[in-house]
Amino acid sequence: MSQKRNLQDLQNAADSYETERLLLRPMSPEDAEFILDLYNRPKFIQFIGDRNLKTVTDAEDYIKNRFLPQFERLGYGNYLMVTKEGHHKIGGVGIFEREGLEVVDIGFSLLDEFEGKGYAYEAASKIKLVGMNNYGLKKISAITTKDNFSSQKLIEKLGLRFQRWVTIPNDPEELMYYETE
Repeated sequence: MSQKRNLQDLQNAADSYETERLLLRPMSPEDAEFILDLYNRPKFIQFIGDRNLKTVTDAEDYIKNRFLPQFERLGYGNYLMVTKEGHHKIGGVGIFEREGLEVVDIGFSLLDEFEGKGYAYEAASKIKLVGMNNYGLKKISAITTKDNFSSQKLIEKLGLRFQRWVTIPNDPEELMYYETE
């Protein structure tokens, strides 16, 4: 079966969701230019990490090798946030399996110009509900750096509570670990 057919089957199988102001759809290789931009923003690198994406091809490969396999295995993963008004690609939100964490992790990132408008909370609330209601997740975790105060506030607003400090493989920085109660 060809890569193109697998991608088409995946896009048909994976669900998209709506919130009041956003469309949330599975990330696809067509989003490579957006991912290249988002993942190379200074705040993304500071708070989430450098994914070493230098070209559109790097970003496309990252999507194919990191995002799509999780959708194929679990049915959920990383979703693109698109505004209903204007159809702007503004960020990503998802539930991820992360090496070193026993509980799936909710994560989000936005282009700087869309921060502070409630989009990340709106999208993360929806994806959290989808994970718990549609996929039977009993617990969801989140990790963030000690100096990422806006993420800490959003994580707590989602109903997750700080549990402990953790480190994950290939990252020496201690991270704050939150979990649903």
